[in-house]
Amino acid sequence: MVKLKVALIQMSVEEDAGINLQKALLRIEQCATLGAKLVILPEMFLCPYQAERFAIYAEKEGGPTWRALSAAAQANQVYLVGGSFPELDSAGKLYNTCFIFDPLGRPIGKHRKLHLFDIQIRGKQSFRESDTLTPGSQVTVVDTPFGKIGVCVCYDLRFPELARLMVQQGAVMLAVPGAFNMTTGPAHWELLFRARAVDNQVTIFGCAPARNTHSSYVSYANSLVVSPWGEITARLGAEDDVLITEIDLDYVEQVRQELPLLSQRRLDLYEVVQKG
Repeated sequence: MVKLKVALIQMSVEEDAGINLQKALLRIEQCATLGAKLVILPEMFLCPYQAERFAIYAEKEGGPTWRALSAAAQANQVYLVGGSFPELDSAGKLYNTCFIFDPLGRPIGKHRKLHLFDIQIRGKQSFRESDTLTPGSQVTVVDTPFGKIGVCVCYDLRFPELARLMVQQGAVMLAVPGAFNMTTGPAHWELLFRARAVDNQVTIFGCAPARNTHSSYVSYANSLVVSPWGEITARLGAEDDVLITEIDLDYVEQVRQELPLLSQRRLDLYEVVQKG
């Protein structure tokens, strides 16, 4: 049995990006001290989740936050899935982007959120990421000694084709920085993570910001780990906290052998194919 210690940082997010970054860096160090080899930050850990303010907090790839995350991965010898923050490209477009680093601080992946969170739930929640953000165009799977990890951001998880594409590219784990709200979270957070884990026979990590009821957008929090059998093996509540757990890296292959869904697909009738 090969074990991997994983840490999910469910941190509260303040108005001050500098405070948020320092908090994240301290938590990464804390997790590494406790033995974590894979550390995950939440979606928009650098700033409040407010579409109209993303441009204020935006940074370019290679900017101060990018460099700080790279240095933290190297200093603490961890694989780091750097949550997400607003990325500004050379053409002036904004993206909701997750950067991934190896223990040498090298960038090994970058996921720009593919599906923008444009919703209008009558009498409850409304949000339009597309008012300020541009969608990404790449499926993201990174290589690690623990196996391939697919990375997507929040709303991306609702689209089963994306999870299947990542698995078809070899992913045995999915890391999902996310920030479901108090309308969608209680209804769908657990349901979606368990469904994607069962459908694709992968271990899934969902890492969210802590809940701040004074924010204009209130995170459901509840960061969690789901096994390839669909069991929630670890979970937080609403609080500012760190979830550290060990997973069995052999369990994915065991489940796939015992219940061989992926090999029993009827590819003569249907197929999920990546375009471009």
